Amino acid sequence: MGSTGQFIVDSLVANGIDRVFCVAGESYLGLLNALWGRSDIDTVACRHEGGAGFMALADARLTGRPGVACVSRGPGASNAAIAVHTAQRDGVPFILIVGQVPRRDLRRDAFQEIDCGRVFGSVAKWTAEIVDPQQAGEILLRALRVATQGLPGPVVISIPEDVFDAPTTAPVALPQAPIAAAPAPADLAILHEWLTHASRPLIIAGADIGRCNARDAFRCFVERWDVPTVVSFRNQDLFPNAHRLYAGELGLANPPEQIAALHESDLLLVLGARLSDVTTQGFTFPRPDRTQRLVHVHPDHTVIGTQFAADLAIACDSGAFTRALGGPCSLVATRAAWIDRLKAQQRKIARAGTFEVYDGVPFESVVDVIGRHLPGDAIVTLDAGTFAAPAYRLIPFTPPQRLLAPASGAMGFGVPAAVAAALRAPDCRVVCLVGDGGFLMTGNELAVASERRLPLKIILSENRVYGSIRIHQEREYPGRVIGTSLTNPDFELFGRAFGCKVTRIRSSDDLALLPHVLERSGLELVVVETSLEAVLRDS
Repeated sequence: MGSTGQFIVDSLVANGIDRVFCVAGESYLGLLNALWGRSDIDTVACRHEGGAGFMALADARLTGRPGVACVSRGPGASNAAIAVHTAQRDGVPFILIVGQVPRRDLRRDAFQEIDCGRVFGSVAKWTAEIVDPQQAGEILLRALRVATQGLPGPVVISIPEDVFDAPTTAPVALPQAPIAAAPAPADLAILHEWLTHASRPLIIAGADIGRCNARDAFRCFVERWDVPTVVSFRNQDLFPNAHRLYAGELGLANPPEQIAALHESDLLLVLGARLSDVTTQGFTFPRPDRTQRLVHVHPDHTVIGTQFAADLAIACDSGAFTRALGGPCSLVATRAAWIDRLKAQQRKIARAGTFEVYDGVPFESVVDVIGRHLPGDAIVTLDAGTFAAPAYRLIPFTPPQRLLAPASGAMGFGVPAAVAAALRAPDCRVVCLVGDGGFLMTGNELAVASERRLPLKIILSENRVYGSIRIHQEREYPGRVIGTSLTNPDFELFGRAFGCKVTRIRSSDDLALLPHVLERSGLELVVVETSLEAVLRDS
């Protein structure tokens, strides 16, 4: 008979989880004790619960297994809430384990007590509390299933501190076979007919393609059917961006002429994507008048038909769908003009601009250089902010390159995600693009990178403002700037304190240094004196 803490660790390992991220707390010392001395699971000590949660999310996106973060009650759980929200918005499997007050003090307003069910109930897929050690197996099994099945998301488990050391005879929670669903043959026959005769078909590709490791199968599917493809919000790494059938992203600032062209599609196949407000351009695409056929394929039936009525609704994962539909039996309708038109629009968007500015380096120029020199196996992590906008347009992602960016728009994601990516894929080049606003939210996680000697490349855009908010502020309240200006530390000294080799880019002439930075090994920080004028002018 072992402790409940040992049972939890054994169950995580049995389900392929080999790393947990944590900020130590006295309310789960029993779990930390169970992790001690284990060679089959890595415990990563972080500096902030939000950073630990972001690391777990990035790790989950790379492995397909739930990311796990362990935090203490009250302050720890509150700090980790940003990761729960991001997991929910991004559809990432995530388990947050919260050490709770002892069982005798539950619901008595004890020191730092927090009711996780009430606090996280609106953003987590499921919340649970283990008060009976004998129920630990049942609860953990369900947590793993809920976090990964259908549309993945966050699960929060609260465990009183005295439960971790309590004995249990519960059997280890072993992996459950995935719940598989297949499209109905009749639906496939209908779609086969529609795709064969559509003159202007269009695919919206979503994150499920990546979650079920179907990138290669999806590319083959698109090529067989000769259908132009746009990716949903911040999913550029799903399909080769230089491909003739890649038509761009449905994001935050698509040109009106591009959206007008997409509206002309006569068949829209949404594959593995949620039709969120961003992807649908404010719930205006697909066309509300239903003059274009809409086919929605997603493993979670609850996300189909939430805003748009589908003409054909298929609940299965993207890999199963592409395998089941196969290819056309005969030549499809001629679509060359349609494909060329959409590709021309995408190429126009993907061109780097030219700026004559005098207050620093246009960050778009930095992104352009990085995009042209990324290794084929690179992992790019992006924080939220205006500095990141050029990356979605200019970096020509080609699988197996990966993009880790928060669809939730959470600042502070970039550096922790890069640390987790480098831990998971130490032989890949990991590049993080981050603004000075987001960097100081979680840049302390460079301590982990220093401790583990991770060869990260952090490209820091310094313009001393919350750029995206400043843009909105200038637009809505011109001349009334407040709360968006920043005072920064000396980032060169900051980087060196964490063991980084630091490079400063002051002018466009210094951009020639970037390819050498990307080639070198070791932990590096590049501080870019970024033009604010270029950002405001481009908006």
